[in-house]
Amino acid sequence: YVDLNPVRAAIASDPETSPHTSAFDRIQASQGKRIDSAAFDLKPVPTEEAARKIRETPVEELREQQRAKKSNPTGKRIRRDAWLAPLTLSADKLSSDTEVNRDGLRASNKGFLHVSIRDYLRLLRWTAKQGVDGIAAKVPESLASTLSEIGIDASMWRDLVWQWQKYFGKSICVGSPESMRRDAQRCGKHHHQGQASASACFT
Repeated sequence: YVDLNPVRAAIASDPETSPHTSAFDRIQASQGKRIDSAAFDLKPVPTEEAARKIRETPVEELREQQRAKKSNPTGKRIRRDAWLAPLTLSADKLSSDTEVNRDGLRASNKGFLHVSIRDYLRLLRWTAKQGVDGIAAKVPESLASTLSEIGIDASMWRDLVWQWQKYFGKSICVGSPESMRRDAQRCGKHHHQGQASASACFT
């Protein structure tokens, strides 16, 4: 839904022409595109040293140091998508396992979907073409298989994406009914709004 926002707003026709989305950066990176890195090398600073610096350095000097740090380019070039967490969950990791990134480029090396980047982009490109009301092409079998593997009813996929507000418009939670139920319990609630209507889209 989020990666297709520019298409939905009619300011782009497909993921390839949708800047300011994660999908665009991933596609650009697959084509070898790189960007300037704003991430500085991580340097461990002992707590005592950091506290002493804050205590003993005048506030204006600290501010000036912060401004200088922001304006100082690193000179490094990184993949266009290096700032993003990977899309695909590692097959050998549990969903509760942490995967901290230690390069300073992003917070985590943990993926979030049981889908390969190749299949995700194929699904995204196909879905972008289905945005015209009244046109509902059948999901290709290979993409239907991908959707089935993550528990989504392929026949409801277009409706789930393009009529998103019908299911989740007033909800504070989005996902399968089961994941919404678990989150409601975590928040001390009986259920989330949209939980029942979303059940039609999931297997």
